[in-house]
Amino acid sequence: MMKSLICFSLILLPLISVVEAFPGDGELVSIKDVSARNIREVAKYAIDEHNSESDDNLVFVKIIEGKWQVRSAILIYDLTIAAKNEGGATKNYKTVVMESGRDKILYSFNEL
Repeated sequence: MMKSLICFSLILLPLISVVEAFPGDGELVSIKDVSARNIREVAKYAIDEHNSESDDNLVFVKIIEGKWQVRSAILIYDLTIAAKNEGGATKNYKTVVMESGRDKILYSFNEL
């Protein structure tokens, strides 16, 4: 139990500096620094996964806003991101990515 608690703490430690508060299990918390490297990596992962699952070829522009929560040791990112399509038009998308350790899963990706 102690070993898993330490591992879980090491996973969450880098996120403490980019959120407004440290969430309890299931509590949704705003990300105050959406430009942080680890948050950008999640957004880019979402776009890459979406592109691989569709005929789209979106390119990351920026993160507009983000929230995250912890549920049963899984980090859930709820991000609103801007991306350019092949025609050069920038549109906003809502995406949810779940992360456990180094594994990520794209749960949803929808145009707003």
